[in-house]
Formats: sequence, structure tokens, C-alpha cells
Amino acid sequence: MTVHEQLRSDGSTSRPGVPAAAPAAAPEPVSAAAPAPAPASAFALAALRLATGVVFLWAFLDKTFGLGYATGSGKGWIDGGSPTAGFLGHVSVGPLQETFRGWAGATWADWLFMLGLLGVGLAVTAGVALRPAALAGAVMMALMWAAEWPPARQLADGAPSMSTNPLVDYHLIYALVLVVLAVASAGRVLGAGALWARLPLVRDHRWLR
Repeated sequence: MTVHEQLRSDGSTSRPGVPAAAPAAAPEPVSAAAPAPAPASAFALAALRLATGVVFLWAFLDKTFGLGYATGSGKGWIDGGSPTAGFLGHVSVGPLQETFRGWAGATWADWLFMLGLLGVGLAVTAGVALRPAALAGAVMMALMWAAEWPPARQLADGAPSMSTNPLVDYHLIYALVLVVLAVASAGRVLGAGALWARLPLVRDHRWLR
């Protein structure tokens, strides 16, 4: 040919003797949504959440009605018993033992403790307000850990404290579980977490999730 460029059948131009460049590949679409959690892990977290919620709810019911487990029949809160007197009144170890004994049986302490058990139990079981529930539950568990004071080997009277671990006990495990459930948004499976998150108040205040 005598022209410097020739028109190709696909509409592009090339010079004689120079191979045409391959058409650029189309960019792969990028998904804006985060990958959904694996069903197995989501259901495992849901089972852990439900079990933890039942722990708090059962403690509330037993202490309220005296179901004969940790609280004897006729000694429940509804019968005039104090949910905190038995536990805090016998604290005899740790740096806060006098403070805890002073709280034992106080009306405000009974109400805060029972409302905490009920609120955390309902929220965790339903899968809503997991962040406030984790905060409240962790504070409760930390106070109970301090009352039992696992680092001590002996009580004030010299009796063994029966502590099996000086640092980590079941109170701290429960607190850690509550935090994990809140961080993982574990209320969306087998719970009302998704509906709760769509409420206008919760959308505007993410700490309520």
C-alpha cells in the first residue's frame, strides 16, 4: 500500500508491518459488599450467644423466684430476699472486701444487679443492643471477679480460697464472650440484630448496636 496507515475492519488503525495491539481486557467488577460470613461460623456464634443469654436470664429467674438452685425456695427476691447479701456479705478476700460487704443487701445494689442480669440476658438472647450489653455485662463480671479475688490462695480465716487460676476465671471468660459477640455482630443470625440495626435511633447511634 502507498498510504502510511490502513483502516482495519474493526475500525482501528495499524501501520504496515506492525502487529496490532490486542484489545484491552475489560476490568473485573469490584463488589462493594463485604463477603458474608461462613454459615458454620455464623451459626456457631449464634449458639454461643443464645447459651450466654440463657446463663444471665436463668440467674435472674433463680434469684427472683427462688427456684431451688443457687437460690433456695422461699428465699428469692420476690419473697423479700436480697440477691446481693449472700454473695457480697461473705467477701473476705481482696483489696475491696470492705467495700463489697458494705454494698451487700443495699436496695440500690440489689436493683442494679438484677436489672443488669435481666437486661444483659434479654439483649444477648434476642441479639440486640449487644454493644451496651457487652459493656454492662463486662463491668458486672469484673466486679464479681474482684469480689472473689482469684489471685488469693487463702481467705481471711486461713481457709483455702479454692481458686483454680490466679488470673482467668469464668467471670472473665463471660466478659470476653460478650465482647466477642458484640464485635462480631452475632445477633444477625437466629436473632433480631438485623432488624435492630435498621431502626432510625440505632442507625444514628452505632454504639447501640
